[in-house]
Amino acid sequence: MGKVTSIGWTGWRATATRVGVSRGSGRPNFSMVSILAAACAAARRAGARTAARAGAARAGMAQVSYRAGLLASLPAASAGAASPFSTLDPAGPVARIIARLWWIMAGASVAITLGMIALALYCAVHPSRPAALDARKWLLGGGILFPSVVLLALLGGGAYAGWVMAARLAPPPFVVQVQARQWYWEARYPETDRPQARSVNVVHIPAAMPVEFRVSTPDVIHSFWVPRLGGKVDAVPGRINVIRLQADRPGIYRGLCAEFCGAGHAQMMLDVHAHDAARLPDVLAALPEDGAQAQPGQRSGR
Repeated sequence: MGKVTSIGWTGWRATATRVGVSRGSGRPNFSMVSILAAACAAARRAGARTAARAGAARAGMAQVSYRAGLLASLPAASAGAASPFSTLDPAGPVARIIARLWWIMAGASVAITLGMIALALYCAVHPSRPAALDARKWLLGGGILFPSVVLLALLGGGAYAGWVMAARLAPPPFVVQVQARQWYWEARYPETDRPQARSVNVVHIPAAMPVEFRVSTPDVIHSFWVPRLGGKVDAVPGRINVIRLQADRPGIYRGLCAEFCGAGHAQMMLDVHAHDAARLPDVLAALPEDGAQAQPGQRSGR
C-alpha cells in the first residue's frame, strides 16, 4: 500500500490528507474518497442554504421597500387630489363636468390597457390559436368600433362642457374684466356700482352664481386658469376671450397663468374670492379705483 498526499481546505486553512493506494492495482482507497465526496456535497448544500437565505432576505427587503414606497406615495396622491390646483377636487358645475370627463378617460385607458394585457397573455399561453381567429373581425371591432365609441363619448362630453362654459346663462352673469400683464392679473367690475374698482392678483365674484370672465392682455399670450372652477382660456393680444364659471360656495380658489409668458411666469398666480352675494357690494366698495402696479407674486385688493 503506497501513500499519496491530497491537498484540501478546512475553512480558510489548507490541509493535506494521505490516501492509501494499493501497490498492485494503483487504485486509491475508496473509503477516503467517499469521505471527501460526502464533505464536498455537504459544503455544496450549506452553500445552497446560505444563498437561499440571502435571496430570501433580499426578496424580503425588496418587498419591504416596495410596501414602504407604496405607503409613502399614498399621502402624496391624496395631497394631489386635495391640492388647490387639482381638477379632481371640483368646486363648480363646469369643473365637475371636466372632472367627470377625466375619470371617464382614465377608466377607458385602464380598460384598454387591461384588454391589451389579456390578449397578450392569451397569445402567449395559446400561441397556435390566434392563427384560427378572423383578423378582419378584430380589426373592425378593436380597431374601428371600440375607439369610435370611446372618442364619440369624449367628444360629446367635451362639447357639453364647452356649451356650459360659453352659453348665455340665466340669470345674467356677473361680469369681470380680467387683464393679464407681465406678470400679474388686474380685475375690474364694469357692471357694478363701481366700474372703475380695481384689484390686482385677486378677483372678487359672487358664490353660487354664473360669472363671465372677459380675458384680455396688452402684451403677450397668457392663459387664465382656475382649476377647481373649470377650464382655462387664453389671453391673446388684441382679443377679448370669454369663459363662464361658477363657484358653488364662498371660498378662495387659486388660479394661475397656464401659458409660458416670460421670466415671471411661475409667479403669475391669482386668487378668486367667492363671496356671499349680499356681502359682495361691500367688498367692491372697499377696492381702490386706481393703484400701484403689482410685482409678480404680489397680491392686493383682499
